[in-house]
Amino acid sequence: MSLFSMLVGPVANLAKTYLTNKAEEKQAVHTRKLTSINNDAEWESKMADASKDSWKDEFWTIVLAAPVFMIGYSIAVDDPAIILRVGESFAVLGTLPEWYQYLLFIAISSSFGIRGVGKIMNMKK
Repeated sequence: MSLFSMLVGPVANLAKTYLTNKAEEKQAVHTRKLTSINNDAEWESKMADASKDSWKDEFWTIVLAAPVFMIGYSIAVDDPAIILRVGESFAVLGTLPEWYQYLLFIAISSSFGIRGVGKIMNMKK
């Protein structure tokens, strides 16, 4: 066996091991991403099944639309006092404790199936 093959053999084995490890690492990352995607799809399906007989999204839609209807009604009956009361209501909501506002935001978001509330809340700051 020549000196050259004695030096090149271990270096080649080292390079082969490095490349094999890199390929296995990429495969593991790929597998983790696929698992995450499948878990998300299962969660979405379970949430859709759980909320198909639920009224909470309709409830929050009505609650969120109420001020719009009240303003329209105020204009239709020519009663600007209603618009002032709607404005006062929002002002009072703004004085609620921050933790309560966050909980309300999370409850409404989850009702509509909005995920990633933490990311949205960080945008507020």
